[in-house]
Amino acid sequence: MTNRLPYIRRIAGVVLAGVLCSAISVSAQQKSSATTNNNIFVIEKPDYELSPHTGMTREHWKDAALYLLEGAFSHIQSIDDSMVFPRFPGEVRPADKPASVTEKLEGLSRTLFAASVLMRENPDLTINNIKVADYYRHHLVKLTQADSNTFIPHRKKDAGTHQNLVEFGAVAISLFVAPEILWQPLSKEERDALAAVMLSWGDGPTVPSNWKFFNIYILSFFKQQGYPVNETLLVEYLNLSLDHYRGEGWYNDNPAYDYYSMWAFQMYGVMWADFFGNEHYPKIAEKLVANFREINDNYPYLFARDGEMIMWGRSIAYRFASITPFPLMALVDKNPVDYGWMRRISSGNLLQFLQHPEFLQDRVPTLGFYGSFAPAVQQYSVRGSSYWSLKAFLALLVPADHAFWTVKESEGAWETSLAENTVHNKFQPGSEILITNYPNIGASEVRAWCHVKVIDNWEAFRGSENYNRLSYNSAFPWQADGSNGEVAMNYLVKNKQGVWEALRLFDFKKFDNGIYYRSAVLETDEQVAFNLADIPLANGILRIDQNISKTETDFRLGHYALPDNGQGIRKSSRKVNNHEVQLIDNGEYQLALVSLSGWDKIETLNTIGLHPASEKSAVINVQHRLKKSAESPVTYATLMLWKKSGETWSDEELMPVKSVNVEAKHIDVAFNDGARKKIRFE
Repeated sequence: MTNRLPYIRRIAGVVLAGVLCSAISVSAQQKSSATTNNNIFVIEKPDYELSPHTGMTREHWKDAALYLLEGAFSHIQSIDDSMVFPRFPGEVRPADKPASVTEKLEGLSRTLFAASVLMRENPDLTINNIKVADYYRHHLVKLTQADSNTFIPHRKKDAGTHQNLVEFGAVAISLFVAPEILWQPLSKEERDALAAVMLSWGDGPTVPSNWKFFNIYILSFFKQQGYPVNETLLVEYLNLSLDHYRGEGWYNDNPAYDYYSMWAFQMYGVMWADFFGNEHYPKIAEKLVANFREINDNYPYLFARDGEMIMWGRSIAYRFASITPFPLMALVDKNPVDYGWMRRISSGNLLQFLQHPEFLQDRVPTLGFYGSFAPAVQQYSVRGSSYWSLKAFLALLVPADHAFWTVKESEGAWETSLAENTVHNKFQPGSEILITNYPNIGASEVRAWCHVKVIDNWEAFRGSENYNRLSYNSAFPWQADGSNGEVAMNYLVKNKQGVWEALRLFDFKKFDNGIYYRSAVLETDEQVAFNLADIPLANGILRIDQNISKTETDFRLGHYALPDNGQGIRKSSRKVNNHEVQLIDNGEYQLALVSLSGWDKIETLNTIGLHPASEKSAVINVQHRLKKSAESPVTYATLMLWKKSGETWSDEELMPVKSVNVEAKHIDVAFNDGARKKIRFE
């Protein structure tokens, strides 16, 4: 693993020559002949008048979609080759295991998201001397041929759910996008065969999550084409999908909240309404569209000022799929939308990865956040899974003259209402999610549900670092826990087996007066328990936590971690008002941890192989040993602060708290600016 440097925001040079045009067949090989580094997407002739922050226009989005599709086709030498990509040693599925037909279908269906929108504007698109439309039609037909190496059999009547359903649902979306290219040119026999196999999977069981939309899209497309379908099941799955809605734009993906709760549910719903539902099931479509409209008030705030996303939840390798709802706001124009901000977020999020040197390997997206990162990979993923991210390019369905593309790029609320030296919280009561914005560093943060046991659980990832951190921040990607007790943004407890175990069984209590309350117990020992209170501040977080455990053992708490981006990590310490402070600085950000009460020790740990952005990293931890003789509860008061590098820390900035007093029924916190907080655990 190499150092993963922050992405290059603006690079001079040429990566693509020419512009896609539906009237002219342009070879993609010719377009990219000037590419000098296939791992870095370069914006040709950026337009900083229209897009002062990113330089990206709709043409650059087309270039980016083609750039990624070219990478996939670099592994295709003939029209018969399947979309199978090189594996990494150590990935979830062994590198020497032959690709299954489902893995081949996954590569086909997911790259088709980009291909379908590009072919709408250029039906003669050619990549690597292969006409793209011919390639995908050829492989759609091969799925139905029993003697082909990609044949997918019909689902047996008593069969359960399978990944084939997901991929056929993806195919159905692309059939809706470009039927004149992918569907209509097929012969009647070919169409009938494809319909039969896809309907065998769509007309069947599903997973009680966003998966229902895969059945919905399959059934809906073939109903639109005049095939008999199970309309009772279609309506049932639509209504069950609506039952997942919790308000403020958030769906529950059963059991978790994550990006699927927003981009997946919302994208599937609003596109289904536009493609099919408005005509055939207008009342259901109206409900889905109404839910979609509610994302405008909170989802944009989940992204940093520069559009970067928070590393949070499963399937993080899908990366910029997260921004898919922003351009699709064009489908429901009735409510006011700051399209300049939506495009700034969307383009910034694309560049977060497209201009990061470790995003691609072998011209294919890695499984990880930036580079390959095993702790963030789930067992259902293969290399081609990462092309789920290409759903972002469904933005190209939005006409070129729409405001999403023509309005000048802006930074929205970051320019108008998120003032410096303040902190802004957006709490969603239905989902119990807290989104926090920190204008001083332009970062966003999220606190959300996690309550999953991992012992003997095949979905143990739901209780892992992907979900169990106390908070997730766009500036500080989560770091995996170390076997020696190294931890970032969570508590570790040495359990009865002598193993450091993270808290993951959290229960939300309330959000009151700027304080986010939770309780937590240790999975292996319910006698280990906490009351937790997070207080976001302008430059960090004040934690006021009660350890109400009955077990004598060791406890650790960590700040966010910093990656070594090639400049090393500078460490320092000082005392402020007799409180020990440790600081780390990686040349981009500084972190400071101030131990106010309850802790025995504070230390900065060097860590190896735990961070998604660098092989080397550092994290500040505090530690306490709870003894049987200790009075219960023990109150931990901890300041976790940050600044951009190059800025100095005053004593007042490192110590914004004047006092922390533990009373009989509450904890009173006084701040130096005169503000007060009363923490009341219930």
